[in-house]
Amino acid sequence: MKKKNTLPKISVITVVLNNDKYIERCLKSVINQNYPKNKIEYIVIDGGSIDKTVSLIKKFQKKITYWHSKKDMGLYDAMNFGIKKSTGDIIGILNSDDFYNKNALKIVSNYFMKNKIDFLFGSVKKKRIYHNFFPDRLWYTFNVFPSHSVSFFIKKNSQKKIGLYNINFKYSSDRDLIYRLIKNKSFKGMATKKNEVLGTFNMSGLSSRVTFYEKILEEVRIRLSNKEKIIQTFGVMIIFLIYHLLKKTKKKIFNI
Repeated sequence: MKKKNTLPKISVITVVLNNDKYIERCLKSVINQNYPKNKIEYIVIDGGSIDKTVSLIKKFQKKITYWHSKKDMGLYDAMNFGIKKSTGDIIGILNSDDFYNKNALKIVSNYFMKNKIDFLFGSVKKKRIYHNFFPDRLWYTFNVFPSHSVSFFIKKNSQKKIGLYNINFKYSSDRDLIYRLIKNKSFKGMATKKNEVLGTFNMSGLSSRVTFYEKILEEVRIRLSNKEKIIQTFGVMIIFLIYHLLKKTKKKIFNI
């Protein structure tokens, strides 16, 4: 941060493509934050939508710092563009399906001002409240952090040091970024208190359109690219494959 008692400028990046159903709610959740307007930089990257998304963005364009609508190479390429365009002290990603609670940026600011951290995870509402950041579990479980979109914030300088999202990963480049941060012991992260919910994660986004097996295969690639031992990587994958099959069997038996 800059001066000790100066509120940090927070850059929020929203990436969207053909999502006129939820984009307005997302935009309003940033624009109406209980945080000084001159300390919010809002960047919206549209991938060339052909529905009503662009007209909805234009409706709020006076309150958006920067936006464009043109084809890109996908979700993480668009995120990288937004990161490079950002000028804030802290960067947050908010997908167009999701939305912040009114005090989200205020909570984020307080944590970065009071703690010597590089990144932060806030609590997220999905079907229930998800609250966790367990870096020590990284090498034997998926459940390391609650959500990338909505809950994750990182210092701009730390983002520069760790690098951008790897666009070679189609579904889970956010996991790769977190792995890199955790593996590099010089970066420090933490979680907010459980009741400090930053926003709501909509289960209808990209993750809902990716099969379990696609996620597994990409997870293997990510772990191996981060130099995890092969036997450890496949051990974790086998455990989660068994868990997934048991979960499916339970649903069939109890019809839930």
